[in-house]
Amino acid sequence: MLLRLPNALRCRFLAASGILKQLEYVPKPVCHTKCPRAGSNNFIEFTMSKTRIIILGATGYTALELIKILLRHPDVEIVAVTSREDRRMISQVHPSLSGLLELPLEHLSSSDVVSRCDCVFSCLPHTASAKVAPELLAHGVKVIDLSADYRLNSPEKFQMWYSEPHPDPDRLGNVVYGLPELFRQRITEANLVANPGCYPTSAILPLVPLIKSNVVESTDIIIDSKSGVSGRGRSVKLDSLYCECNENIAAYGIGTHRHTPEIEQIISIGTGKQTTVIFSPHLTPMNRGILTTTYSLLKSQNSTKTNILELLRMFYAKEPFIKVVGHLPGTKDVAGTNYVHLTADVVGNRVITISVIDNLIKGASGAAVQNFNLMFNYPETTALR
Repeated sequence: MLLRLPNALRCRFLAASGILKQLEYVPKPVCHTKCPRAGSNNFIEFTMSKTRIIILGATGYTALELIKILLRHPDVEIVAVTSREDRRMISQVHPSLSGLLELPLEHLSSSDVVSRCDCVFSCLPHTASAKVAPELLAHGVKVIDLSADYRLNSPEKFQMWYSEPHPDPDRLGNVVYGLPELFRQRITEANLVANPGCYPTSAILPLVPLIKSNVVESTDIIIDSKSGVSGRGRSVKLDSLYCECNENIAAYGIGTHRHTPEIEQIISIGTGKQTTVIFSPHLTPMNRGILTTTYSLLKSQNSTKTNILELLRMFYAKEPFIKVVGHLPGTKDVAGTNYVHLTADVVGNRVITISVIDNLIKGASGAAVQNFNLMFNYPETTALR
C-alpha cells in the first residue's frame, strides 16, 4: 500500500491491530521507507518528497533573504525564480548565492507556475501579486504574498491608500493576515496568506497585549519608527542613494504612510477595539533593522513597569520568536534573525514600548517562512533558528 504523508519531521501512525507504534523519520529530498506490520512480514511503503517552491520577483532584498532561509530548510526545493525583465542567473544578481543556488531568472506564465510547484512566495510589486494569485489558488497552489495586495480588508481602502483599483477585490476581507502570534490557527488552514508589513509587525506586537488587557487606550496612540535603508527596496530612488542617506536621518510619509491603515486594522481585529494611531516613519543611515517606539495613554494609574513587563511575558510566553527584555533593545540585538525584542516602561500617564526587528527577516522573509511552515505542517521554527 502506497501512502503519501504530509511533509513533517516526525510521523506517527498505527502499525496494526490497534497497537500504536512510533516511527521517528527524517525526510530526505525524495525517499522511500518501509515499516513492517506488527506480527507479519508485510510492509507498508511511504513516500515523502520535498515541497517545491517558486519565488516570484527574486531580484530584491527580501527575495535574497528568503532564498538564504529556504536553502537551510530540509524539506524545501526551490525549483524556479522569476523576474519580469532580468534573464541572468540568480547568483549573478545576488553574488552571495554563488555555488548555493544556480538557477536562471525566468519569466513564467501562471500555467507554468502551476505545473511546477506546490507553493509560491510572491515578492512582486503591489497589485502584481493579486493579478496572478487567483489562477494559482484555483489550481491548488498555496501562495504567500509579501506585497501589500491582500493586507487590507476592503477594495475602497486599498484604492485610497495605494491609488489604484485592486485586481482581486472580492477576496479582500477573507485573506489571513500572516502574523502567527495572533492568527496561528487560521494560518495553518490557509491557502493564501498576506505577509505583514515590517513597520506593522514592530508596532502591532507590543500594542495588542496592552490594549487587549485594558492597560492602555486604543486611541491616541503615537508610533515612531526608524528603519534601515533596505526597507526602501532595491530599486533606484533618489532618497535611497548613499549620498542622500549617509550621515542623515529623515522622516517621511507623516500621516500618509500606507502602513497606517494596516496597523489600525490588525490591532482592531486582534483586540476587538477600534484603534487609531499616528504613525511617523524615519529612514536611518543603516542597512537593516527597525526600532519602533509607541506611546499609549494609561487607563489605570496603578500600572507599573514591572507588571506591564510581566503582562507582556505572559502574553508571549509560548511564542518562539518573541523575547520580552528588561533593558532597552537595539537593532543589532536581532540583526539577521527572526526574533522580536521588546520592552516597556511607564512615563507619566503613558506606557512607552520599544521593539526591534530585522526588517528583512521578521519584517518580511523570516515571517514568510514561519507562515509557510504552519501552512505545510512543518515545525514552525524550521530554518529560522
